[in-house]
Amino acid sequence: MMGPGWYLRRLSRMGPAEVVGRARHAVVQRQWRAALPTPPDWPSHPRFTAVLPEGVLGKVSGEAVKRLLATADELMAGRAEYFGVVRSDLEAPDWFLDPKTGRRAPSDLHAFDVPYRSEDTVGDIKQIWEPSRHQHLTVLAAAYALTGNSDYAARVAVHLRSWWAENPPLRGPHWVSGIELGIRLLSWVWTRRLLDSWADAAELFEDNPDFQLQLWHHQNWLSTLRSHGSSANNHVIAEDAGLLAAACAFGWFPESPGWRTEAMRSLDVQLGRNTFDSGLNAELASEYHGLVLELGLAAAVEADAAGTPVPESTWGVLLRMTDALASIVDNRLRPPRQGDADDGFGLIVDGLETDRWASLLATGEALFGRLDWWPPIPGEDVRTPLLASLASRTPRASGVRAGRRPAHLRDAGMTILRSGRIWARCDGGPHGFLSIAAHAHADALAVEVRHDGVDVLADPGTFCYHGEPQWRSSFRSTLGHNTLELDGTDQSVSGGPFLWTRHAVTKVLDVRTPDEGPSRWTAAHDGYAPAVHRRTVELDGDVLKIVDEVLGDTRPAARLAFHLGPAVTARLEGNVAHLRWPGTSTGSVAPVHTAVMELPPELSWTAHRGEIDPPLGWYSAGFGRKEPSTTLVGSGTPGHLATLLRFS
Repeated sequence: MMGPGWYLRRLSRMGPAEVVGRARHAVVQRQWRAALPTPPDWPSHPRFTAVLPEGVLGKVSGEAVKRLLATADELMAGRAEYFGVVRSDLEAPDWFLDPKTGRRAPSDLHAFDVPYRSEDTVGDIKQIWEPSRHQHLTVLAAAYALTGNSDYAARVAVHLRSWWAENPPLRGPHWVSGIELGIRLLSWVWTRRLLDSWADAAELFEDNPDFQLQLWHHQNWLSTLRSHGSSANNHVIAEDAGLLAAACAFGWFPESPGWRTEAMRSLDVQLGRNTFDSGLNAELASEYHGLVLELGLAAAVEADAAGTPVPESTWGVLLRMTDALASIVDNRLRPPRQGDADDGFGLIVDGLETDRWASLLATGEALFGRLDWWPPIPGEDVRTPLLASLASRTPRASGVRAGRRPAHLRDAGMTILRSGRIWARCDGGPHGFLSIAAHAHADALAVEVRHDGVDVLADPGTFCYHGEPQWRSSFRSTLGHNTLELDGTDQSVSGGPFLWTRHAVTKVLDVRTPDEGPSRWTAAHDGYAPAVHRRTVELDGDVLKIVDEVLGDTRPAARLAFHLGPAVTARLEGNVAHLRWPGTSTGSVAPVHTAVMELPPELSWTAHRGEIDPPLGWYSAGFGRKEPSTTLVGSGTPGHLATLLRFS
C-alpha cells in the first residue's frame, strides 16, 4: 500500500484544476456507494449492425489463421500464460484469483474500497485484471468467425455469463480502474462482431439483461470518471477508445449520441497531447506507444464505420505515430526497450506467434500507405484486414510525410544510429510525460545497442509494478541502464511507484546522421547539478565509441554500467570484455558473433550476474519475467571515460 507520504507527494504534483476534479470524482464515488445510478430503459428490439463487410474474413491468410487457431485451442484446453505465470484453469476461470501468490481479491467490496495496490491483501492485481480484459475471448471469437466451429463461441458465452454474474456494477476489483473498463468494452465490441453469424449471439448480447446492465454501467463510469490532469496518459486513451467504440457499436441508450461525441472529442485532444509532433508517444515508453496506437486505430475505424465524424487531426496523429514506429524499429522490427512496459494490448484477434510490431505496421500500411523508406513487413495477420475493412476509405493519409527515414526525433530526444546490422538508440529526451512521469525510468543519456536484432547493450526492461519495491526500483534506476551514475543516486528523484518528484533535464547538443559515413550524437543532463554529465556516441562502421565526461568542480564517485543482453556471454579481463552470442540461424548451424569492449581503464571493472541483494545483472523480456544476464560495472572517479565496442 502507498503510505501517507506518497499521497502527499502525489498531491504536490497536481494543479488546482486536477485537485478540484478529483474532489468531484470523490463526491460521485460516495454517491454511487450510497445508491447505484439507474440505467434507462433498454429498447425493445435492438439490432446489432456493426458487422464486418461481406467477404473480409476470406482475406485473412492461411498462415495467420493457423497461428490464431493454435492459440485458441490452447485457450479451449484452459491454458494461457499471463506475465510469466502459466495457468491451466481457464476453462472456468476464477476471476479474482492471483495464481502467482495464491491470493484471492475481495469480490464483495465496493470497487473504490478495494486496496488493489496491496499485494498482501489482493495479490498481484495485474494477474487478476488481465484475464478480465477479455482479450482471450476476442481470440476465441475470431477462431469461431474463421472456422464456424461453435465450440469456440459457446466457450465465449460461458465466460461472459460467468463474468457478468460475478462482477455486478461497482463491486470488486474489476471496477476500480478506467483503463480496464475501456479495454474490456473494446473486447466486447469485437467479440459481438466476430460472433455475428452464431445463432445465439443476440441472446448473449442485445437480448440479455445482464449485458445491458454491464454495458450501461461501463459507459456511465467512463463518461463520469475520466482520467485527467497528471493521470491523463495512456489510461485516458483507453477510456475514450472503449467508450467511443461501445457507443458506436451498441448505440442503443439515450446517452449514446452524447457519449460518442464526448469520447471522440476527448480522444482527439488526448491523442494530440500524448503524442510528440514527431509521432512518438510522449510517455517515452515504447510499449505504451504500441498500446496507444492500437487503441487509437481501433477507436477511429469504429467511429468511421458508424458514420461518426473522425477529425482529420485524429487521423493525422495516428499517421505520425505509425511513421514514427517505422522509423525507430531495428532490422528485425523491434522497437526500443525504453521506459515501462507491461505487455498491454489494445485489441487482440491474433495468435501469440503473430509479431505485434509487424502487425501494427501492416495496419498502418493498409490505412495510410507505406513510404519508400519503411522496412519490409514479413508475414500477415488477422487484425489488419478486419480493421482496414471498417474504414470508410483508404488511404487515410493527410499532411506531409518524411521523404527519408528520420534518425533524430528531436522533440522526443530519441536518436537512432545505424550501420549495417548495428542499431543504436541514444536517449536525450525529456524524463517523462506530465508532472508525475509515471512510466519513466532514470535513464538519461542511456544507450541501447543491437546487432541484427540481438540485444548487445540492453535496456533491462521493467519486470514489475506492484508488490516488489526493491525490484521495481532497480529496473527503473540509473544503475539499471547503460549510463553513468554519480554518488550512488538516480539522476531523477523518485517519489514512489509511478511518481517522480524531480526530473533530470536533458539537452541534445549535436547530431550528425548522414546517409553514409560515421554518425555522431552528443547530449548532456543536469540530474547531478552542479555537475553535468555529457555523453558522445559515435558509430563508424563496426565500431561504436562512447565518451562520458563529468563537467564541473565536483569529483563525485561514479559507476558506469553496461547491461548485456541475455544471449551475450562475457569474459572480463581487466578493462577488456570479450563478448559472444549466437546469430540468426540460416541453416543447420547458427553463426556465432563476437565483439570486444574496451572499457575505460580509469575505472575498476567487475561483472555481475543474477545478484539479488541488491538486484544487479538481470533482464526482463516481458512483464513479470526476468532472467540473469551480465552487467559490467566500472567504479571510480569520473573524468574523460572512453568506451570502444568493436564488432567482429
